[in-house]
Amino acid sequence: MTEALSGRFDGVEHVLPLRVYYEDTDAAGIVYYANYLKFAERARTEMLRLLGIHQRSLSEDYGLAFAVRDCSVDYRRPARLDDLLEVRSRLVKLSAAAARAVQRITCEGEHLVSVRARIACIRLDGRPSPIPQPLRRALLPFCFPEERV
Repeated sequence: MTEALSGRFDGVEHVLPLRVYYEDTDAAGIVYYANYLKFAERARTEMLRLLGIHQRSLSEDYGLAFAVRDCSVDYRRPARLDDLLEVRSRLVKLSAAAARAVQRITCEGEHLVSVRARIACIRLDGRPSPIPQPLRRALLPFCFPEERV
């Protein structure tokens, strides 16, 4: 059941299907712009979960967390109430203490929104930390520069 809720991998891309609910929309039935960031965060979390990296154990076992350092969003077309979206995520860079993710939100194959995020590994006190080797080993096979994908 967890795997179904966590999406799937299509090659190096993680794919998470999401339904647009009433709570995601504004009065016109269009997805509120900030909710795309929530969709992207949810997809990155589920991608990690499928790779065996759980946010709770990252905190409890390593004293670490992943935090968005910066991100950019390109809104092309709106999603609407009841749409079935796909959030396609891939890692395009992995450094000692950070990763860069590129995400595309689509509806019926139509590209709606792009999100680019730099994710930092931090200690629970907020200071930067290297990504632990077991996590790096899990992430590395799914990290491909954009020109190779």
